[in-house]
Amino acid sequence: MPSFTFRQLEFAVALLDHPTLASASKQLHISESALSHAISELEAAVGDQLCVRRKAKGIVLTPTGRYFAERAKKLLREANALAADLGEVRGELSGPVALGCYTGLASNILPGILERMMAVHPKIEVSIVVGDHADMLPALEEGALDAAILYDIDLPPGLERRVIYNTQGMAIFAASDPMAGLEYIDLADLVDRPLIMLDTAPSKEFTTLAFARRGLKPRIKAVVPQIDLVRALVARGWGYSLLMARPNQIAVSSEGLELVTRHLRPRAGETSVVAAWSAAAPLNLRTRAAIDCAMEVVGAMQPD
Repeated sequence: MPSFTFRQLEFAVALLDHPTLASASKQLHISESALSHAISELEAAVGDQLCVRRKAKGIVLTPTGRYFAERAKKLLREANALAADLGEVRGELSGPVALGCYTGLASNILPGILERMMAVHPKIEVSIVVGDHADMLPALEEGALDAAILYDIDLPPGLERRVIYNTQGMAIFAASDPMAGLEYIDLADLVDRPLIMLDTAPSKEFTTLAFARRGLKPRIKAVVPQIDLVRALVARGWGYSLLMARPNQIAVSSEGLELVTRHLRPRAGETSVVAAWSAAAPLNLRTRAAIDCAMEVVGAMQPD
């Protein structure tokens, strides 16, 4: 039976992310010659070539080497989880949690969640990934994220979820816009006005669907990739936008210009913000604690 150490597995995994032994050895804090010797010993142990080393051209993993490194990565992840679980048995939550968050929510909810985690579980190491659903969903499926906070819109069946808060679509205007003086907004009154659309999933789909369900077609002036830019353009009077209600939302743009948010009548885009995780990977206690903190900090803050 082949015999190798966890340290040798770390060496193999490093080859997945580095084009040269020099860059891999720098990350691993060993000399390049020591890494080369360790890889040779590992190849002897498994009885196969793991990589091709070419002077001035770096290293290339063989098919066997790539398979071995990917499996080694999973083994190391399991070993780290085992060590953390032993701490949990002793009543100490420690170890890593990879948490994803939808980009349009991150600045509103993550600071409070992270602050709470540091207060009640200081030994848990939370790493954050921010993106839209196109980023979060594959990462959950592949196991790169333990959980993600996102909108409960078009989520695949292989995800478990827990509702953090309920939300709905809102119209936003510059404070100087004549429609800012209305209490409620009908989508039919917006179709002839310029729309600034957020180009992230599922926000873009939500906006398109909200109008389509009423048999309406909006007049799109700009499609932009960042929510802060949407709010800045609206505040400058370029047009209006439709965005989900969020907690802790300040009524000014990043430039300090005033914004006004109004409810839609009839309502549109009613959904929930949820913590989601892969049904194939049951929650460990660390991730459950992170979700509990999200519920505690954000769950009680129903957005206006």
